[in-house]
Amino acid sequence: MTKQQKKYNNPFTATYKGISDLFKKQERVGVLSPDDRLDGKRVLITGSSSGLGFATATQLASLGAEVIMAVRSGIPQKGMEVKQKSNSDKVHMLHVDLSDFDSIKKLVDGLKSTYDKIDILICNAALVSKKARKTKHGLEEMFSVNYLAKFVLVNLLLKEDCFNTKGNDLPRIIFVSSESHRNPDGFEWDTFGEFQDYGMGKSVERYGYYKLLMTTFAQELSRRLNPNQRSEYSVFALCPGPVNSNIAREAPALFQPLLKIVFGIFFRSPEQACEPVVYLAASKEVEGKATDYLFLMSRKDVDEKTVDLENGQRLWEMTENLLS
Repeated sequence: MTKQQKKYNNPFTATYKGISDLFKKQERVGVLSPDDRLDGKRVLITGSSSGLGFATATQLASLGAEVIMAVRSGIPQKGMEVKQKSNSDKVHMLHVDLSDFDSIKKLVDGLKSTYDKIDILICNAALVSKKARKTKHGLEEMFSVNYLAKFVLVNLLLKEDCFNTKGNDLPRIIFVSSESHRNPDGFEWDTFGEFQDYGMGKSVERYGYYKLLMTTFAQELSRRLNPNQRSEYSVFALCPGPVNSNIAREAPALFQPLLKIVFGIFFRSPEQACEPVVYLAASKEVEGKATDYLFLMSRKDVDEKTVDLENGQRLWEMTENLLS
């Protein structure tokens, strides 16, 4: 694929592609039934103080789940809003800054000491920044939040035995990905983890690359957690399609009024867009599956680069080396 053919290499082509996808006919995988409840289940969801994460937290609480919102801001107000909208008092909040690995460690420690096991993890938090920024660890912020944080969080939760593996259902780990994971030509192995400067013109392209890393991680994670075709964890990923959220909040002020109009007219509300997240969290139809990927509410193969065994193993090893 040439650079001119790429569909997510700048904000304008990405927006156009998102709108056009909504008008394509999709074959639905199914719908939630009245029996698809989450009573007795505990869910941890990142990035849930606004947008897709907030809507997901609300709907899962409405289905009877105990919801733990892992957020950087909005404590306690956003939790109170979820309680009111869901008519549930089983909503809690924990602070985390996903660009800070020490903060992620504190989140896991707090979760373990206060709530014990979780049944479902939803890695939702994402960032599209207007330019490259360094974290306190010297890493690029979007790289850290959109990929590394997921690797760190999931592996810490596994290491600390935070998933409920004794229940009747498999623990579910759900990654909110993007169809933009298909856009990169390949992996940047030679510069992996190195800080790369960029401006707004490249931010959407970098976002797609980090979604490629995250989706590849999800595939490798499923292989490692489910050896010898034995399903012990469900590892799901999805693209919710274009969402009218605040993910483009760092776009130049000049374009904000236009984006607000376009998002409001053509993009789906978070309450609509979270349907595949809620489906993968609650549906009995996917129980026992080791892996799955949904685009909107249609089942789809992930990009071939993400399922390549060598890519998955190399990414895992290079990430471990970077974090060591």
